[in-house]
Amino acid sequence: MAASILIADDDPVQRRLVENMVQKCGYEAVVVETGDAVIEKLTNPDAGPIDAIVLDLVMPGLDGMGVLSKMREAGISIPVIVQTAHGGIDNVVSAMRAGAQDFVVKPVGIERLQVSLRNALNTSALKGELQRIRHSREGRLTFADIVTRAEAMAPILRIAEKAAASSISVLIEGESGVGKELFARAIHGTSERKTKPFVAVNCGAIPDNLVESILFGHEKGAFTGATERHTGKFVEAHGGTLFLDEVSELPLTAQVKLLRALQEGAVEAVGGRKPVKVDVRIVSATNRRLLDRVKEGHFREDLFYRLHVLPLTIPPLRTRREDIPHLLRHFLVRFAAEENRAVSAVSGEAVAYLTRLDWPGNIRQLENAVYRAVVMSETDQLGVADFPLIPSHAPPVEPAPALMVERPVHPGLPAMVPGGEVPIAPLPSHGSLAMLSAGGDVRPLEEMEHEIIRFAIAHYRGQMSEVARRLKIGRSTLYRKLDEANGETPTTESPPLG
Repeated sequence: MAASILIADDDPVQRRLVENMVQKCGYEAVVVETGDAVIEKLTNPDAGPIDAIVLDLVMPGLDGMGVLSKMREAGISIPVIVQTAHGGIDNVVSAMRAGAQDFVVKPVGIERLQVSLRNALNTSALKGELQRIRHSREGRLTFADIVTRAEAMAPILRIAEKAAASSISVLIEGESGVGKELFARAIHGTSERKTKPFVAVNCGAIPDNLVESILFGHEKGAFTGATERHTGKFVEAHGGTLFLDEVSELPLTAQVKLLRALQEGAVEAVGGRKPVKVDVRIVSATNRRLLDRVKEGHFREDLFYRLHVLPLTIPPLRTRREDIPHLLRHFLVRFAAEENRAVSAVSGEAVAYLTRLDWPGNIRQLENAVYRAVVMSETDQLGVADFPLIPSHAPPVEPAPALMVERPVHPGLPAMVPGGEVPIAPLPSHGSLAMLSAGGDVRPLEEMEHEIIRFAIAHYRGQMSEVARRLKIGRSTLYRKLDEANGETPTTESPPLG
């Protein structure tokens, strides 16, 4: 879905001309004839989102200056480009003081209008990104900070907004990179607990022997190395929200204590003598179906029902492709500002190309792709050639044809390659590993190691962090082994951006 531009002009000829130019620039045009209709469009929740306004200053009834005044009173910050046949300096000054972002004189040319619209949309996106970053740091993220226009997201947002008004436990499911933590922060930032702490814990990144200590705390001397008292994440989040990311990875022993903490509303530190009362709201997330983990015996059923009170499933990016152009704009302006690069647009061809891709890494992968493109671009507009990390042969809509393997970005090495081109042994059938060669000899250890890695990459669908964790090796070691299997000289690789 392209950006929506609201055109307000009482002259039908000028209205039609501007509408045609807006559409030729690749935007959707919404046309009204009066200033009152502009306010109606902006205040009606069922009217659809508006990204920018092309506003005639001279209209019967409520004129352009009146519209700007009412927008300012209502706190509406949509960028406005005013146009009039009377291009005096007084009109320019008055319109800018009233809140207009740009000013054009009738009849405006398509090049001038395109530049004005692009600047207005980029400025609006940058303001939104800055506000989002500020809200995130202050723990005040709301659902308005979530960049989405997809119809599939509307019911999910409605459910999440209702959940935020209570202290109900929420379980957020979805693939890696879809924005589960962003939703958790928005639930907290919209709730009555927004002035209290938001504490995030990645359960999959905690060593098994430290889970209880990190979650519930420990007393000094409770175990070897416990030289100081630690309060634990539950106590840190008292009065606020505790976000348990990748909760499906908690060991069973910790699940028992977590269940008791949720039932009793109290936690007992390792080595502690009495429980400590805590008031926390639990929001948990997982990139797996937690019910499947229960059936497999890896997650307690009673704890599942404690966490699964209100489930939210965030759809992957490939099922809401209309969000991609808006995400592209927000990422572009943020990274261009952060890196001090004069990149101001993504070509229509590139937008169409990126919108057709499946994005197995979801929003995080798109964000990193834009980051790299901004850093490496030599022009002020990103084209298809600026996204070489994404295979050009990737089909537009077909489901998961090739496994995409993420790799850290560094000069001379592609960040992702099709799974079929991973330079290791063929995938074993049914998860079996042949120990003997065709001649009856034991196969070389290195050869079997490569085959195991290949199987793990396919089994975990290219999620390299998960592959490394399951194989109990570091990601740098995993990438080094892939390079060695390809006959390349192992390199020291930097971590992925973001």
